[in-house]
Amino acid sequence: MPPSGLLARQVVSGTLARSVRPLKAWTRWLHGGKEPHEEEIPYADVPRPGRKWERKPYVTPMKVLIRRAKEERRVRQESPCRVLEHPPDNGLLVPHLIKVAHQVHSARERFLDGVARLVKGEAAIPVKRCRFCSEVHIGEVGHEIRTCEGPDSGSRNSMHVWRPGTVKDVVGFPYCYHLFDRVGKARVVHKEKYVVPRLPAILELCIQAGVDVERYPTKRRTRPVYSIDGRIADFELDEEDGSQAEAPPEPLPCASRASSAPAADGADGGDDDEEISVSELSSKTLQSWLDMRSGAARLMRKYGVVTCGYCPDVQVGPKGHKVRMCKASKHQQRDGQHAWQEATVDDLVPPNHVWHVRDGDGDGAPLANELKRYYGKAPAVVELCVRGGAPVPAQYRSMMRLDVVPPARDEYDLVA
Repeated sequence: MPPSGLLARQVVSGTLARSVRPLKAWTRWLHGGKEPHEEEIPYADVPRPGRKWERKPYVTPMKVLIRRAKEERRVRQESPCRVLEHPPDNGLLVPHLIKVAHQVHSARERFLDGVARLVKGEAAIPVKRCRFCSEVHIGEVGHEIRTCEGPDSGSRNSMHVWRPGTVKDVVGFPYCYHLFDRVGKARVVHKEKYVVPRLPAILELCIQAGVDVERYPTKRRTRPVYSIDGRIADFELDEEDGSQAEAPPEPLPCASRASSAPAADGADGGDDDEEISVSELSSKTLQSWLDMRSGAARLMRKYGVVTCGYCPDVQVGPKGHKVRMCKASKHQQRDGQHAWQEATVDDLVPPNHVWHVRDGDGDGAPLANELKRYYGKAPAVVELCVRGGAPVPAQYRSMMRLDVVPPARDEYDLVA
């Protein structure tokens, strides 16, 4: 008969083995609790910048893309002449996404107006920009983290040289070519480099999804197109479209869009926008940014958006353009053309991560290079709005490392 102490230890160990459950990627133990808590939002660590000579990871695995291409080729061989049934591949709009496109367009206008007031208003939040690289910092004093990769960074020990920043440093939408007919002429060739107008990619996505902008006209079809041996054939009568189907009109001056863009915001807000506090303005701006990203993600499930695998260039449409303007890694092998692949929301709306500054460290000493592993990061828009008084979104709490207490400068070598 085993001793009572050994039997007790066996019982306790068996009870713990049955009670402890394997933790998943999104499971976190609560402080002071005994049971794990299942979070709805997965844990996100501080993003690491990719290497310049490496290609971006594919959103869809290559095997799946090859399988889709073989399936499309088989369908094309079985029925060489067929009517495309599913929008937007057949030239028609997706009905349930038209309202989403208008919501994304209005959210973008509200977001740009709010960011401009936060950066340039009376109670402006200071923004810093490095003189030699694209690093951005939100705060009174620039950080001392040595991450500069600009010219002569070795002579400065990779230290940044800060100067005042602007709205474009906080948020920068990539530009793409405007497609007057996204199905009939889906590619822009190199000769049309200076002929076809360029506009923000998020705006082009809204236009192709159903938003009408006077400055950028687009062709709206009422009948689906045909696919003949893989080529798009349009049998819609030209008399219905008139002269618009022949060539797109010339774009209007930039001043017309600038005067008409904030008209909707001014009509709705009135005197209430002038009396709004900085915290309320920050909260509304952050909510507009989140709504714009979520709406754009819904649109990208149906409307194709591609990006270059080596540079940040983006093109909205079923195919990428043929303009030879890529200057990233291995561009000589491609004759300057982009290596197009499926894009993500971060390619369409770049987050531009910056270092997070805590409330007590905003006006004091700058962030130290020795303590950078204790600091968190956040998108520049989120950091700007949080500094203005907006609550921290739940999906960025882990990335900002709010639960980490950094040691003092004279104690960092004592921490294991």
